[in-house]
Amino acid sequence: MGMQRVVVMRHGDRLDHAEPIWPANKPRPWDPPLTDAGLLRAWTVGKRIRAAAAADGWAVHRVLVSPFLRCRQTASRAVAALCAVPDDAALLATDHTANVPLDTSRIKVSIEYGLSEMMNTQAMGSIVSKVAPSVTKWFPDLLELEADFPAATIDHSAEPIYPEVPKWEESILEARSRYASVIKGLADKYPHENLLLVTHGEGVGASVSYFEMGLEIYDVEYCAYSVLERQVTMEPGDGQGGSFTADSFKVLTKSGTTGIQYAPMSES
Repeated sequence: MGMQRVVVMRHGDRLDHAEPIWPANKPRPWDPPLTDAGLLRAWTVGKRIRAAAAADGWAVHRVLVSPFLRCRQTASRAVAALCAVPDDAALLATDHTANVPLDTSRIKVSIEYGLSEMMNTQAMGSIVSKVAPSVTKWFPDLLELEADFPAATIDHSAEPIYPEVPKWEESILEARSRYASVIKGLADKYPHENLLLVTHGEGVGASVSYFEMGLEIYDVEYCAYSVLERQVTMEPGDGQGGSFTADSFKVLTKSGTTGIQYAPMSES
């Protein structure tokens, strides 16, 4: 018996929002990198997640990441923070990842296509919507996606819940439902591990609204994150790989504390 925690984090500041002309003439206009501020924010929030988890007596074991570059870059900074050898006090005083020694045995990393951005015009914008119907390959091969992370952290045996990017032009409600099902599916797949899922704003919002009904999400900042918790009980004699039962997830994150703003839905 034990508690499982799942942290769901949004990517950092994306370059095309800071420089609106960035997508023009890019081969993958849907896949902007982070700004320098976004890279720093991802590192800072990764350290904050590690420190908060340690204060509560637990640690992240596995990181699962949307294939989008902004999420991979965010996750790579968070992974560095989670794997860093310096203790929490020394780490918090470190303002960059350069030359920070890592213990890569602490974390396993894999790409999860089910954590992808909403595949629709609302999320991608008009430039992408014009080219999307003809796109046959949204991202490079898996090995290239994994190259953002220390090689020793990659779990080559991990199979994503979604074997490929979701189909173009899903609705907002379909995307939110996808995020919720993938969050629970990943938790069920790794019931003995605490997870960090690096995804997009709607995914973070869904991690709150689907697991604590009656809430309306107003804002999800860059690198905002939620923390979910549930109790997992193994069936007697089944061991680590056997069957289990789990309580429903509880949302531990309070509005405004980690970059997510929400409130009870109005009844009017």
